[in-house]
Amino acid sequence: MVKPPDSDRRAALVGLASALTLCALRPPAARAAGPGQPAPDDALALPSWDERPRVVTPEDLVLNAPPLVVYPSDLTGKTVRERSRLNQILILRLSVDQLDAATRRCAADGIVAYAGTCTHAGCSVSEWDATARQFLCPCHASRFDPARAGAWIAGPAARPLPALPLKIQHGRLLVAGVFRGKIGAKSA
Repeated sequence: MVKPPDSDRRAALVGLASALTLCALRPPAARAAGPGQPAPDDALALPSWDERPRVVTPEDLVLNAPPLVVYPSDLTGKTVRERSRLNQILILRLSVDQLDAATRRCAADGIVAYAGTCTHAGCSVSEWDATARQFLCPCHASRFDPARAGAWIAGPAARPLPALPLKIQHGRLLVAGVFRGKIGAKSA
C-alpha cells in the first residue's frame, strides 16, 4: 500500500509542534540562562584587563557611586566568563529607599545589577549620568533608570535593561537568579 504524499510531512509537523511545545513548557529559569551566562550562586568579578581583577564584594560598592562593569565568575575569580559582551553586567549601590518594589526584589542591600547591553541595538551601555542617576547608551542615547527595574527612560530602546537578581551570602555578593528579560537588541 502506498502512503499518501502528505503523511510524512504531517508526521514531521506533528513532531516539530510537539518538540516546540515541550521547549515552551520548560520553566523560565531553564530557558533564560544560556551557556556562560550568569547563574545562581555565581560571583561577580572585575574583568582580567582591569588593573585589579578580582571578585567584587559588597564593600566595593559605594552608595551612589558610578556603576562597575563586572562579569560572572567562579567564587575565586579565577574563571571569569568575560568573552561575551552579553555577559557584561552593570552593578551599583543605591539607597534602598530609592528603589521601587520590583527593583528591591532583585537587589541585595541596595546593590542592583543589570545587563550591560542596550536593548535597542546591542551596544554596550557604558556611560553614567551622575546627576540623573541613569545608565546611558552612547550609540543612540537610550537612558535607563536603575532604581526602577532598569526602566527605559528615553531614546530608541523602548525596553528596560534586564535585571539580574543578587544576594549576599556569608559576606559574598552572589547571583540569585537569571536575567529578568532578553539581553540585547530585539531579533529581526
